[in-house]
Amino acid sequence: MSNPSDGTPPKTGATGVAADVFGRQIELLRIATAGSVDDGKSTLLGRLLVDTKAVFEDQLQHVEDANRRKGGEGVDLALITDGLRAEREQGITIDVAYRYFSTPKRSFILADTPGHVQYTRNMVTGASTAEVAIILVDARNGILTQTKRHAFISSLLGIPHLIIAVNKMDLVDYSEARFEEIRGEFREWAAKLDAHDIRYLPMSALDGDMVVTRGDNMPWFTGRTLLDTLENLETSFNRNLIDFRFPVQYVSRPQTTDLPDFRGYMGQIESGAVTVGEEVVHLPSGIKSRVKEIVTYDGNLETAATPRSVCITLEDDIDISRGDMICRPHNVPRIDNEIEATICWLSESDLDKSKRYVLRHTTNSCRAKIKDVRYRIDVNTLHRDESVDGLEVNELGRVIIRLQKPIFCDDYSVNRATGAFILIEEATNKTVGAGMIVKKSTPPPEPEWDF
Repeated sequence: MSNPSDGTPPKTGATGVAADVFGRQIELLRIATAGSVDDGKSTLLGRLLVDTKAVFEDQLQHVEDANRRKGGEGVDLALITDGLRAEREQGITIDVAYRYFSTPKRSFILADTPGHVQYTRNMVTGASTAEVAIILVDARNGILTQTKRHAFISSLLGIPHLIIAVNKMDLVDYSEARFEEIRGEFREWAAKLDAHDIRYLPMSALDGDMVVTRGDNMPWFTGRTLLDTLENLETSFNRNLIDFRFPVQYVSRPQTTDLPDFRGYMGQIESGAVTVGEEVVHLPSGIKSRVKEIVTYDGNLETAATPRSVCITLEDDIDISRGDMICRPHNVPRIDNEIEATICWLSESDLDKSKRYVLRHTTNSCRAKIKDVRYRIDVNTLHRDESVDGLEVNELGRVIIRLQKPIFCDDYSVNRATGAFILIEEATNKTVGAGMIVKKSTPPPEPEWDF
């Protein structure tokens, strides 16, 4: 039974799994499409939605009418996800479009990200929470610069599964030799990436071959279809289930007649798990206590794990506020007021080391300054340009950031939740950068910033 793609997400419980229309709990998988412009990303998602019966008849009629007004015939699958008027007029994807559907095995959130280089920042936004990236390649054009860019960004973001979908095989007569040529070219380049699970799949999104059904045109390919692959991907290792991290979002003090002295700490378990009676430590104070209760809307729990949102009470009264963190005493994150990070610059205004920014990390915020730009990454060659002193929009580089106060963080490669942050321009309140914390390569200098 499929959920309709009407813009309404599937019901998601506190455990992070989705519920279908019958209330059954099924695993949720987040997917992002990426690749160069006109590789067929929107058409592919449209094909997935139509062939899994996730689109209502009136929606298909609306898309057919919109295509007819453009001078076309029938249903243009790309229009199912291209919702902006500018997208439908130009036939391109500009912003990230999210669609939802489910099968008996799994529920999916699909993010259709733009292919144009000028919208790379939108691609970063859409792929930041994905567990699978489908990198599309036009079988006629092969591997392009933007294909490499998106594959590199996907690996930087720590997306555990990459599917290289060689699309438009119908335009190269379903040639096995052409598919193998593209696979060999990408495999050679991908040896430079930190990607551990890369799969290759030929398909025709327009005709539907190897998307939901196999079709009759590529008997030489014996692998799974795209939907079959997505349904059977192993995702248990995608989350950090070892390091307990609980950033406090809100302190609950109802002070009602029934709960006059209740003090609970609300938030989402970003990684790991916690059990009632377990010893924990509060950061930044370092004070230890034990978990008294794990409270949820549906009742108290004995154990809770990521990505559940809960309210934790402790046996001792501790001065805890938003932005603090609760973790295990012998497994604490880094506590640092200077971080090194790989950053994607999202703003039309260039990175300026003289400006003040606000760094937002988990539930914490603090003032920040870019102390140094160590190098810019050339996504075409993956070479490092150490001659630069700043970054322009859509560029990626390695920077050192000085913070007004320490944050509680992990390396992004170990923990995506506590290793990611955004930078906000203090004067305009615009998000200008998205970063991933890495292990320091140089010792921190003495503090010298005047905030």
